[in-house]
Amino acid sequence: MSRPKVGSRRRMRELALRVLFEVDVGRHPLAAALARVQSGVPESEWPFVRALCEGTWTHRTEIDRTLASLTKDWPVDRLASTDRTILRMATYELFYLDTPARVVINEAVVLAKRYGTDESGKFVNGVLGAVYRKLPAGAGQDDARA
Repeated sequence: MSRPKVGSRRRMRELALRVLFEVDVGRHPLAAALARVQSGVPESEWPFVRALCEGTWTHRTEIDRTLASLTKDWPVDRLASTDRTILRMATYELFYLDTPARVVINEAVVLAKRYGTDESGKFVNGVLGAVYRKLPAGAGQDDARA
């Protein structure tokens, strides 16, 4: 299977953001939220969307502990819902998927600027930079450590 184009991955991340936001803020079951969007997603893109949503949601407690250690002045549950969802999703992708760290962070910042507040892009970039520095050796696909 060939890798989707950048624009395609961005659309997948946007969709995953909407699903995870619905599950987190709307308290809807993940399976139901995924089922609602599946028919509108090309078959080739669905595995990434599903993996990103299911993985982020399954590992959210662990991810939230990581984020809490980096946002001491802002408890995770007090972060703006959009920022929290983007940070969770990007942290999951950094730790568990094979996407280069620079790509994950850049895409998260783009989402934060598009869907968050005026300060969201800077905030997400700063937190994810710190998350990146916590990655185990070998993670991040040969990116130079920040």
